[in-house]
Amino acid sequence: MTLGMVILGRQGSGKGTQAIRIAEQFGVIHISTGDMLRTAVKEGTELGLQAKDLMDAGELVPDSIINGIVQERLQKEDISRSGFLLDGYPRTVGQAIELRKLAHENLKLAINLEVSIKEVTERMISRGREDDTEEAIARRLELYEAETAPLLEWFTEAGILCVVDGLGSETEVYARIVKAVEKAIL
Repeated sequence: MTLGMVILGRQGSGKGTQAIRIAEQFGVIHISTGDMLRTAVKEGTELGLQAKDLMDAGELVPDSIINGIVQERLQKEDISRSGFLLDGYPRTVGQAIELRKLAHENLKLAINLEVSIKEVTERMISRGREDDTEEAIARRLELYEAETAPLLEWFTEAGILCVVDGLGSETEVYARIVKAVEKAIL
């Protein structure tokens, strides 16, 4: 049996940075949705080609394709050997239900990095990216809240949600995450 985890958090919460450290520490494979899509497209899988056509047309990739790409990725040997940490998936309750089917008993923990909207907005503005205007950030966070609130509830009901305070230094937050992961897997 391998260790399966999910990391959630608002944009700017530091989940990408923390995910890399978690993967290294616990020997699991860090998988971001973007990486999965790019790999499926590059490998020319049927689902990857369908996703490419949609992305090229500026469309959102539907759950049926995303779920299929996740399924393809989770069936690879490195995952069955090492486990996984998903970043950016699931985004909806429907995707979480599908993940539970795909990962079976290996899905052990969903970590939610809790950082206030005010704090993540300040973090994203300070990054200085062109697309990080206050309006764009507010819209992305609004979408995240609408999609993720039911997802957090679903993981709570599944008994695997762990909320971690995402404020503090990178090292302080990481120490809290390690404690949560160790508690969940021991």
